Amino acid sequence: MNPQLKDARDFLSLISIASGVSGYEFSIASLVREGFKEFSDEVLGDKIGNVYALKRGIKESNKKIMLAAHMDEIGLIVKKIDSRGFLQFTSIGGIDQRTLLSQEVLVHGNRAIPGIIASLSPHLFDKMESSQAVKMDEMVIDVGMPLAKIQEVIQVGDIITIKRQTYPLLNNLIAGKSLDDRAGVVAMKVCLEELSRLKHSHDVVAVATTQEEVGARGAITSAYALNPDLAVIIDVTHACTPDLKGQVTIDLGKGPAVALGPNIHPGIYGHLVDSAHFHRVPIQIEPIPGHSGTDAWPIQVTQAGIPTGLISIPLRYMHTSVETLNIQDVINSGKLLAYSIASLPDDLEGMLCY
Repeated sequence: MNPQLKDARDFLSLISIASGVSGYEFSIASLVREGFKEFSDEVLGDKIGNVYALKRGIKESNKKIMLAAHMDEIGLIVKKIDSRGFLQFTSIGGIDQRTLLSQEVLVHGNRAIPGIIASLSPHLFDKMESSQAVKMDEMVIDVGMPLAKIQEVIQVGDIITIKRQTYPLLNNLIAGKSLDDRAGVVAMKVCLEELSRLKHSHDVVAVATTQEEVGARGAITSAYALNPDLAVIIDVTHACTPDLKGQVTIDLGKGPAVALGPNIHPGIYGHLVDSAHFHRVPIQIEPIPGHSGTDAWPIQVTQAGIPTGLISIPLRYMHTSVETLNIQDVINSGKLLAYSIASLPDDLEGMLCY
């Protein structure tokens, strides 16, 4: 296997299984910080949990390029412990409740406690009930302990994550939880590695942001703190799946999607496309007519406005525990970022205004 592909796959597998629900990114932030160190001049954190990796340019430039990918994940939180010792819960971020039943979970109490999401046995439903999806408020988590023991290690407000290892599929595909958007974090690491072999004029700050799934809060604070000259965000986008019936035209394995639309600066879009063509990096084009649903949206209007681009990694089954992508698309996203940064003009002509 290609060493770069193996490294990217291994790092994605490592950070995918880590806990990092929005607002509780402590574990994932530690792993990302360690992963960024090898190819960065400096790695820092901030008050809201964002991780910053600085790669200095070769010139005494006052220009600053921001990269951003969020490291938080959707998850669950304990809202009640009933008298029988079952945990009731609700969601943090946009979870499709249809995917929860029968999942293995970890309840992050005093220690990580394994559990399963359960409901009334299907044998006990009447005919009408058995034809309907079970709602989240009808589910419970069974951790296999009596109430007295549970109260020693679990309390209301504890975070719950799906327990899921990454699962390799054929043709460079990988499935797992929280690939949205830890795949983008891996792409930034690939970019930093590529930049260590390329000459680039401007300072680059790669930011693994927090709380994107609950309002892009880490993106807002980090962009305000950095006030970069331009920013490129790396997230995921919906790839073709069997149920979409032609609504989506982005495919796995055909390269990252470069977005265009009102959230995107046309100069940055053009530069990304030109860089991809020059370096023969496969890309797809994704028109986004409104809100991009990514960190790009608030970053664009932070401070006096920041010219913004968006690269999206194709992903199937978003916001499930079996999100699926092609690892080569992740690598190509990182390479495109690096090639684009290395070929930026010193004055960023055409990218600082409309």
